[in-house]
Order: sequence, then structure tokens, then C-alpha cells
Amino acid sequence: MKHKEHRYIQPQNTQEAMLLIQKLFNKYRSAPLTNELLEYHNNLIYRLQSDIKDEAIKENNPNQLKALASMTEIMRKWTTVRLNGQPFNGKMRHFKLITDGGFKFERNIHKINQTTSHRGSRH
Repeated sequence: MKHKEHRYIQPQNTQEAMLLIQKLFNKYRSAPLTNELLEYHNNLIYRLQSDIKDEAIKENNPNQLKALASMTEIMRKWTTVRLNGQPFNGKMRHFKLITDGGFKFERNIHKINQTTSHRGSRH
């Protein structure tokens, strides 16, 4: 078979490769932990630290290398958290960790009358 080399997506540069891994990571980050997933995840970390890092060095882009280090750290942290049986609260965006939880809830002041001095007390 001649089409074997087209079986995988071939990123054109470091940025594309990192975006692809980020996308994959965000897809499986909450999946149940299996040996296969752990192996797959470790393989992605290895790729980040081997050929992708080598390519980033060749491209001579310090920001890319910083993002690569940040991404690798997040992925290693995921391994630790998941192996401890805890959920991983967060996802990767722009190669940085964005946590799911936080202060997303808006505070509503409940007013019964339209005058600000009279607030409804909910006892």
C-alpha cells in the first residue's frame, strides 16, 4: 500500500502540531482513564518533547518554546491528577490551562420594589 504516509495528519509547522495536540487533549481530558488513554497521552507528551521541540528550536521562536513548555507541564499535571483518581477541571486554550470552575455565577440582587432601599430578604 502506497498511501501509508497519508494515514496521519502531517502538520506543516510547530504551531500546527501544537494546536492539533491541544485539540486532541481537550477531547479526551475528561474521558475515563484507561491504560490505552494513558499510553496515548504519554505518547503525545513524548512527541511534544522530541520532534516538535526540535522543530521549535529550528524555527528559533522563543515564544513557541515557552508555549511548548507550558503545554507539556499541563499535560504532565493531567497525568498526576488523573492517576490520583481526581477529575481534571480545566482545558487548554492558547497552550495555557483554563479552569472550568471559578467565579462564573453572577450575583443577583433581588428587589421586590423598584426603590433600592427595599430589598427582598429571603429568609
